Amino acid sequence: MYDKLHDQLSKNDHFEAMLCTAATRGFQPDLVGFDSWYASLHNLKVVRDLHWTWLTQLKANRLVDPARTGNQPVRDILIPRQGLTVHLKGYGFIKVFKIAAPNGRSEFWAISDLTMTIERCANEALRLWQIEEYHRGLKQFCGLERAQHRSATAQRNHIGLALRAFLRLECHRLRTGVSWFEAKTAIAREVVRTYLAQPLYVQLSTA
Repeated sequence: MYDKLHDQLSKNDHFEAMLCTAATRGFQPDLVGFDSWYASLHNLKVVRDLHWTWLTQLKANRLVDPARTGNQPVRDILIPRQGLTVHLKGYGFIKVFKIAAPNGRSEFWAISDLTMTIERCANEALRLWQIEEYHRGLKQFCGLERAQHRSATAQRNHIGLALRAFLRLECHRLRTGVSWFEAKTAIAREVVRTYLAQPLYVQLSTA
């Protein structure tokens, strides 16, 4: 539970705690993926110390050394299609890929597995995007972030119910092919139709 005001723990602290908890519980993931927000040197080293492979995006100004010629922003180096092994300042050797994003910009993906190919990297990036879609669905269709509660217990209850609601939407999607948006819209439409047929409150005319 992110509550920095009371426990002084940052999102990076929670990131490390989640990884360590997963390791304690016996998890052995093939890959740990996260966005550039969490790609600090400390976090990368935490994953490395757990002997796990990580995949993330790098900011365009992240310093790397491509050929022992000195550190320079990753955006300024020539990265071939199959990626390039570089030395990440303060960390060690990694492999980077340059991918054209739908918005016309370039994305710089980095992975600790130096044998990674562009095809495998693209596939793993797609899997990570599906996780982002899951998070978006939780927020947009199940109100995950809209809890007006102060106590940790109430917040956890709200999160738990939002997860259950999302599970219902996803099961319905897999069974019928109806998207999360369509399913939620259908529920709201039926509620409005039923209320208009028998309204409990009627606005009085001010004329």
